[in-house]
Amino acid sequence: MSMPFYVSPEQLMKDRADYARKGIARGRSVVAVHFADGVLFVSENPSQALHKVSEIYDRIAFAAVGRYNEFENLRIAGVRLADMRGYSYDRRDVTGRGLANAYAQTLGTIFSSGGEKPYEVELFVAEIGDDVADDQIYRLTYDGQVADVQRYGVMGGAADVVAGYLEERYTEGASLEDAVRLAVSALGHTEEGDRVIPAEDLEVAVLDRTRSQPRKFVRVTPSRLGRLLGERGPSEPNPESEAEHMAVPADGPESPPSPSPVVERGDDEPPVAPPS
Repeated sequence: MSMPFYVSPEQLMKDRADYARKGIARGRSVVAVHFADGVLFVSENPSQALHKVSEIYDRIAFAAVGRYNEFENLRIAGVRLADMRGYSYDRRDVTGRGLANAYAQTLGTIFSSGGEKPYEVELFVAEIGDDVADDQIYRLTYDGQVADVQRYGVMGGAADVVAGYLEERYTEGASLEDAVRLAVSALGHTEEGDRVIPAEDLEVAVLDRTRSQPRKFVRVTPSRLGRLLGERGPSEPNPESEAEHMAVPADGPESPPSPSPVVERGDDEPPVAPPS
């Protein structure tokens, strides 16, 4: 009987962590920024139907990077948990900290179990209060770790490069217009240089405490986003998402010359010129 392979627990956890990190890094970054009136979320997302940023409850929002089917399951579970808790007790009992703890337990259990692969996701759970000091952003990693985000947070893609750009230019108490411009510029910043992301490729949402409705989550429409961004240079989409194509002349591709007709003849027959 052959002996089973032995893998130390340390090596097993390291391999699972590397697997999850590589999957998350393949996605595009999501930025969460504190501003004067709440919390702003900005992501480069060409899809108009598959959202990375969504509403969970009245004052709570959710953002994610990674595998869509995995973080969508987590989002739905969070909505159900919040609705059930608010219906059973009181709407004020639904908090961002409670949802972050629930997500942390779920992600930690999946990561440490050997029966299934770890989730390739990272999450933001944000909640706004009546004052700026009461706003909270929690970042959850694939292994269930929870971190309290101050000022701004970045996850997915080239997170280190984007975070470095924000570190140099972020200011406390910025307006929505300034926060949007800063976040969009940070997403377009790369090690090779800066690019202008088309407005139609941006997903922008806000938790705005100045809204009179109980629900503070609102998506920024393309028309409003254009006014917030103002004049920018020519758009430069992500080169990874552009399909390679060959240039075709305006009058269409040149057709190859048609071969001359060939007339078959017998061996004893004299050659005959082809018809004109």
